[in-house]
Amino acid sequence: MKTLFKNILVLAVMLGTCTSYANETLEVVPTFNNVKKGNSITVTDATGLIIFSGQINFDGNISRLYNFSQLEDGIYILEVNKDFEINISTVEVKGNVVTFLNNKQKTIFKPVFRVEDDLLIITKFGFDSPKMQVDLYYGDELIHTENVKGSEILNRVFKLDKTIKGDYSAVVRTNGRVYVENFRI
Repeated sequence: MKTLFKNILVLAVMLGTCTSYANETLEVVPTFNNVKKGNSITVTDATGLIIFSGQINFDGNISRLYNFSQLEDGIYILEVNKDFEINISTVEVKGNVVTFLNNKQKTIFKPVFRVEDDLLIITKFGFDSPKMQVDLYYGDELIHTENVKGSEILNRVFKLDKTIKGDYSAVVRTNGRVYVENFRI
């Protein structure tokens, strides 16, 4: 009975200590809680000025890895760039209280490039934008351009001449962004 009482007392003291040091309040939890090491984060203010940009060095919850309460009062755009998607959220800071605005969250799916021998395969989920412009370059010379439209999945396979070896680039424009993949055959 004494050990149970001691354990409860230690737990109460630890819980009290942890909560007394909390200085950030999240009213709404973001949908992209779990970020992984290697993802990149960019925080911009309402005017588009980049406040912070860098690599995430630890796995975990974005609100614990970056202290948003240190920002001045205002609206901020938070982008977490992952392998195949970009999560965009709007954060409001008012009096050291951080609120993730769920109605202003968005996910952009990035195109995926695969090169197999003389084939270039470009795949993109079209949930956010059902179109993309693809430009293929051999060195600095434009060799092909195409506008791809679809619905849920945009898929394109390009067969390149395997006798023409060298450096190629695929440039995809979609969602107001540009993605470049350099490859060699």
